[in-house]
Amino acid sequence: MKNIALFGTSADPPTAGHQMILRWLCDRFDRVAVWASDNPLKSQQTPLEHRMRMLGLAIANIDAPRHNISLHPELSHRYSVETVKVARQIWGDRNHFTFVVGSDIIPQLPRWYRGDELVQQVCLLIIPRPGYPLRDLELKAVEAMGGIYAIAALNAPEISSSAYRNWRDSRLIMPLVEDYIHREQLYAS
Repeated sequence: MKNIALFGTSADPPTAGHQMILRWLCDRFDRVAVWASDNPLKSQQTPLEHRMRMLGLAIANIDAPRHNISLHPELSHRYSVETVKVARQIWGDRNHFTFVVGSDIIPQLPRWYRGDELVQQVCLLIIPRPGYPLRDLELKAVEAMGGIYAIAALNAPEISSSAYRNWRDSRLIMPLVEDYIHREQLYAS
């Protein structure tokens, strides 16, 4: 049985924060499956093909000694419960799946499409994010849905994709991703 981390993100664009989390996951899981997806709760996202390519550049720059991280576009679905279904088809039911989410996502989970079904199929790994404290009431809601969770012993940096889109601060993203953004003329003012 393998422990597989499922890390989906809107990656609009992927940041140095995403990369830091992915490196951390590589040290703790047998496999880290990564993809970009459309978030049904967000509007006006950059086309998925660009976000997937940028995410591929971000993970290609991760030196994982175990070579256990890879991009999986086939996992991209607007509903996470469908993503987990595909992951089980790829790697089989005998593996242990951990669905990685930021602490900003926890209040949204009860509103997700078939969210209760999702949290019953995986263990949630919650990555604390600055400005999004974990509240007992929200964690109890996950438990009431039948979910099991763990909180990562990792403090994610105060970096967000929206900060890059708003201020174009190149310190927030990797040079390969920034080159791609300029080449494709993404996030133009």
